[in-house]
Amino acid sequence: MAEPQALVEIRDLKRYFDVSPPPLERLLQRKPRAWVKALDGVSFTIRRGETFALVGESGCGKSTVARCLVGLYRPSAGKILFDGIDLAGLNRRKTAVPLRRRMQMIFQDPYASLNPRWRVRRIVAEPLVTHGLVGSRAERDARVAELLVQVRLSPEDGDKFPHEFSGGQRQRISIARALAARPEFLVCDEPTSALDVSVQAQILNLMKDLQSAFRLTCLFISHNLAVVYQVSDRVGVMYLGRLVEIAAAEQLFARPLHPYTRLLIDTIPRLDPVDGAAAEREPVAGEVPNPIDPPPGCAFHPRCPFADARCRAERPELIEADGALVACHAVAEGRLAPAALTTSSHPGATGRAGPSGKLAL
Repeated sequence: MAEPQALVEIRDLKRYFDVSPPPLERLLQRKPRAWVKALDGVSFTIRRGETFALVGESGCGKSTVARCLVGLYRPSAGKILFDGIDLAGLNRRKTAVPLRRRMQMIFQDPYASLNPRWRVRRIVAEPLVTHGLVGSRAERDARVAELLVQVRLSPEDGDKFPHEFSGGQRQRISIARALAARPEFLVCDEPTSALDVSVQAQILNLMKDLQSAFRLTCLFISHNLAVVYQVSDRVGVMYLGRLVEIAAAEQLFARPLHPYTRLLIDTIPRLDPVDGAAAEREPVAGEVPNPIDPPPGCAFHPRCPFADARCRAERPELIEADGALVACHAVAEGRLAPAALTTSSHPGATGRAGPSGKLAL
């Protein structure tokens, strides 16, 4: 069976933010311009119909990738190919809008992403009106009612305002709005992080059902590794604006290669008893370096127990190793073998899908 074609391809994507002091202050204090390298050469592909997840600590660049993809940020360099068309090179709105309709985004905070002055019917109908997908008002209202039912709300909810709903219900409204334009590609930027744990599984199960029903391709961004394990087909691990490992979800969590990936997985709470008590959560050692002045060589070397002189001087590139892509000199040189994890430390032990395929966190 042929491998699915790539719908999204990111090539050497860079996004720098100017955080320099005002010009007069730079002149008087003789300070150079300062840049935060939020993305510093990120490359990956997302195949049609799959869910590709990005994980990493806060500030690693996950959300910046998402915002560059949907056009909220303009890349400093690199290419974003959607169905073979370079989005970064589209300067005219007339040519960009049809492609933008095919991709939509679900934002992290359902309390901030919905206009509090609009009724739900108008919020969900906004993409329909913007892209001219409906004609009459009756057609628009019928489509909005259909979308609300699809996300397991009532058509009557269209007459309400966002403040009348709980966080989980607001996120359902956000999902309905994202689906209104009938997109092919959905960017989910930590869609459950602002919700109670009891509600997260409901939203994730809903999203999985909708992805299957509408054959959606997804970029899923999260810091919750147990959730990522359940919803993703492949996973990319980011650190300080770069990808350090890309692998199939099962392989990444069973046999992580990069030291940073291993440390992230070590933070997952374990259910196996140790000396009669549950194992304590292990924090990732050290602190993330200053993104304005990152360390030379491998950015992870100040926190890595396997770093040597080469790691401190030469930045590693992604290479194929053991069926995955990894940017690590220790792996490339054979100094670091894949880590085989026990079943009890596997993220699936904290949130396993039941016999029905539904996730229960």
